[in-house]
Amino acid sequence: MEWSPLWISLKTSICATGITFVLGIGMAYLVMKLKRGRLLIDGILTLPLVLPPTVLGFLLLVVFGQNSPLGIFLASGGISVVFRWEGTVVAASVVSFPLMYRATRGAFEQLDCNLIYVSRTLGISEWNIFLKVILPNCKQSILAGTILSFARTIGEFGATMMLAGNIPGKTQTMATAVYTAVQSGNRALAYRWAVVILLISAVTMIALNVVERQTSMKQERNQF
Repeated sequence: MEWSPLWISLKTSICATGITFVLGIGMAYLVMKLKRGRLLIDGILTLPLVLPPTVLGFLLLVVFGQNSPLGIFLASGGISVVFRWEGTVVAASVVSFPLMYRATRGAFEQLDCNLIYVSRTLGISEWNIFLKVILPNCKQSILAGTILSFARTIGEFGATMMLAGNIPGKTQTMATAVYTAVQSGNRALAYRWAVVILLISAVTMIALNVVERQTSMKQERNQF
């Protein structure tokens, strides 16, 4: 059994989760600070959550294609995304981004505003308020969003197939390996990869439940 789909999936998921972690927190904070156009921006950022993966993959293919402005710009710097491992990271990041963004934005909105107001009266800069007040008080929700994003990247299929393809040893993830095995009639191999994905997903969901339980216990302690 060739294990490259597992390593490609894990490498892709780790990189994509890191990207969504940074972008999700950053965009959630920026949207929270907006006074106008918040609903429109929020809708656009959440759109990948409701779009069919194949449609999303097609749009990414158009955006990063060789004839697109972005594709031409990247090609001038020797960077290529289409049908490369980098494409799996881009697809996984875009698909999982809304989960991280919404989890973080919800935590920011539920944060007690008095903490921010008090910090400002003490002369603390906005950047330090973000780092030392907002993030520490929202860390449980941010961690939950990170875990959800990782779980989503592990099972990503449609957008990855459209943008990165299904090249064995290069862009073939576990999800696309299952598809290839079924198409070739190799049910045994499909079962093996399905079990691996199920195990990783189960561990991820258990970790999420642990985080949510700790959050619930912390909220109960704060009430007393």
